[in-house]
Amino acid sequence: MADHYDTAIVPARPKAPDDKPNAEGSVKFATTWILAAIRNYHFLSFEEAYATVKEKLEALNNKSFKTRKGNRHTAYEEEERSFMHPLPPAPYELATWSTAKIHNDYTITDDLNRYSVPFDLIGETVDIRTTRDTVEVFFRGGRVASYVRLKKAQRDAVMVPGHMPEAHRRYLSYNKDAFLSWAESAGSFVSAVIRQFLEAGKEPEQGYKYCVSLMKAADRYGLARVDAACERALAFSSTPALRSILTILKNGQDKIPLNQAAEAPVPKNGTCHGITRGADAFRKGGANI
Repeated sequence: MADHYDTAIVPARPKAPDDKPNAEGSVKFATTWILAAIRNYHFLSFEEAYATVKEKLEALNNKSFKTRKGNRHTAYEEEERSFMHPLPPAPYELATWSTAKIHNDYTITDDLNRYSVPFDLIGETVDIRTTRDTVEVFFRGGRVASYVRLKKAQRDAVMVPGHMPEAHRRYLSYNKDAFLSWAESAGSFVSAVIRQFLEAGKEPEQGYKYCVSLMKAADRYGLARVDAACERALAFSSTPALRSILTILKNGQDKIPLNQAAEAPVPKNGTCHGITRGADAFRKGGANI
């Protein structure tokens, strides 16, 4: 608190008011003088009493000294005012300090909600200062995050994009329209698969991770191959799984024209599924596939 108000606190010893006789004597004199001045007053409200006491205090401060020039008010203006500092913009708040080790989700908690810190602090220990209205995080004496403290619990953490790795920031920008726009530019079969991912669950968000994985596959294999893999997967199922598409790309089956695959002889096990392995693949030692 002393640091906040840029001052120093020099307390008197317990039960030793004589350590600061001037302060104690001034308080006693002002109290006695004001109470004597209003002893015959009758107040009907606290506000009325407060206003009268304030008036008498001003009168006391303007009362001339007996042994020196001036009064209490002029003494303050001439001797003490120049040492006064303006109050800080915000009042001091009582704070609770704690420490926490930053885990892989790069968040800390105030026991009600979670708040993000810079991701490069993962594994480090930070100091947390919590007040009624703020949550501040310090690392090696420097403040690295500050939040207005939430009063109600919420499911998701309060995240600052600047605290996130690039991949996480990119994920935040994803939405249904963004995926559909990318899919339309990638190819008709990719578009069909993306729509299926987004519509398979109760909410579109449930399909986001599959859409992101397909976008990563396009970065690795190219849009043309991914579109061909989606075409092949759709030929076998109207709701293809992401794993099936990735397997097609890994095995290079997207490079085989569909009509050529249709003319290929049916295996002895009776299946024509292009990505299904037979019993030989599970024998001891595996099969030469």
